[in-house]
Amino acid sequence: MVTLTETASRKLSELLAQQTPPAVGLRLSVHQGGCSGYSYGMAFAEAEQPGDWVGEFGGVKVFVDPSSAPVLQGVEVDWVESLQATGFAIRNPNAVRGCGCGKSFETH
Repeated sequence: MVTLTETASRKLSELLAQQTPPAVGLRLSVHQGGCSGYSYGMAFAEAEQPGDWVGEFGGVKVFVDPSSAPVLQGVEVDWVESLQATGFAIRNPNAVRGCGCGKSFETH
């Protein structure tokens, strides 16, 4: 379903340790909207929800709701640090087109 790189797992472990109240993992989702059809959602998860897909990477849990799962199939989440950008990068093999802002995408 979804994978986290080792770098993303380490960064998320750091961020999760700083959350008050404590978070149990990362919730990854997609929402209708943006200039290309879908946009990504990332948030700290306080609990697993019924029907969630749950994966664990380096001690970090990732939760995906059933409606987002088909669009996120095969997605890789990475942490990147460069001169141009620092943050989480999502590589989605289902995306056929993205917009100029880099925040939304279209699938088949």
